[in-house]
Amino acid sequence: MSSRTVIRGGLVVTATDELTADVLIEDGRVVALAAHGSAYAEGWTADTVIDATGHYVIPGGVDAHTHMELPFGGTFASDTFETGTRAAAWGGTTTIVDFAVQSVGRSLREGLDAWHAKASGRCAIDYAFHMILSDVNESSLKEMDLLVSEGVTSFKLFMAYPGVFYSDDGQILRAMQRSAGNGGLIMMHAENGIAIDVLVEQALAAGRTDPRHHGEVRKVLLEAEATHRAVQLARVAGAPLYVVHVSAREALAELAAARDQGLPVFGETCPQYLFLSTDNLAEPDFEGAKYVCSTPLRPRDHQEALWRGLRTDDLQVVSTDHCPFCFQGQKELGRGDFSKIPNGLPGVENRMDLLHQAVLDGHITRRRWIEIACAAPARMFGLYPKKGTIAPGADADIVIYDPNARHTLSVATQHMNVDYSAYEGRSVTGQVVTVLSRGETVIDRRRFTGRAGHGRFVPRETCQHLT
Repeated sequence: MSSRTVIRGGLVVTATDELTADVLIEDGRVVALAAHGSAYAEGWTADTVIDATGHYVIPGGVDAHTHMELPFGGTFASDTFETGTRAAAWGGTTTIVDFAVQSVGRSLREGLDAWHAKASGRCAIDYAFHMILSDVNESSLKEMDLLVSEGVTSFKLFMAYPGVFYSDDGQILRAMQRSAGNGGLIMMHAENGIAIDVLVEQALAAGRTDPRHHGEVRKVLLEAEATHRAVQLARVAGAPLYVVHVSAREALAELAAARDQGLPVFGETCPQYLFLSTDNLAEPDFEGAKYVCSTPLRPRDHQEALWRGLRTDDLQVVSTDHCPFCFQGQKELGRGDFSKIPNGLPGVENRMDLLHQAVLDGHITRRRWIEIACAAPARMFGLYPKKGTIAPGADADIVIYDPNARHTLSVATQHMNVDYSAYEGRSVTGQVVTVLSRGETVIDRRRFTGRAGHGRFVPRETCQHLT
């Protein structure tokens, strides 16, 4: 049975346009846009009419870097696909791309099937997968081709975490060569893990065990060195490269230099690097453990370089790297040894609001907000224009956003399944009012009306930035 919805009177904001327009939705897709008050728009009939007067009408956010239920350090990320996608919807995100994990000695297929089993029937919004390559060998290289054909078109490699996810330069080169042939995109965690492990061992031996030392041993220069090395390996392989969670100006400089040479090199940063710093890692009474993630938080003076990189398009995407662990019982595993603190922060619910605040603070424009949070991640990972924009034919993943609503980020009001907020007490202006996922209301005037199982797996095309 056909259903029609009209959104009337809002300011439609995409990465390329801003116009006061009405939006017609039919059977989960955007059918038309027309100037508000025009005879054409006034003639539309609908089962549901949403009044967006005084609000923005924006594409649903695309968070291209989440870790729901990720096993790490003897525990698991505290958000399930059910709780994590519900929280994402509350924050105005309507698509996540999560990371399926290959275990060492196991096939890619086994890892992907495990993640399909975790997510299927449980997600409130649409989802897709990247594949983490933990064991690069002839068999897994061949499997990459099969996954690309199934719409899993990106593969994450780690220069960090020896003994867990780490790949050496030869393995990285082989995977890049394979991706150059099959159209997949290599995503790189760029830190020199071998050197970092030496510094971790030395710090612990010297009695430096507090959370702040996590940031001190994972040095800026070791992120920059690994970024440089990843770029050169990608050049040798003739492959595109996407560097995840860029946190330091020196690493960004390596990306900018590569892009200045016309290389297909891309980068993301995350809200924690734009809004938090080593000051948080240094909080007393082990509170700094809440902010342990990798790459680590940097001194505050790195933030302006990251904002500039977003303005100049040397960084294309802001994702969250949402990987929450509760302070009680999980982060506390690292009391007396910072290296045992599970790495990760909660943030899938906060990204859109924090970036809107950045618009008000003058860091980015309104359209750039939508570009880095919706359109660019959709293009980067083969989801555009189905996701990431409001245009005829696109999925009706749409957020009605109040740009004037002030609220305070807090564990008391968040919906992520974690016992703290990384942004506790931070006041922001701008808030999600209503969220549609494929035309179905998931958040209705600040009330959750969605359901587990509405979200579908979305097979992806190959990277659309490489034209």
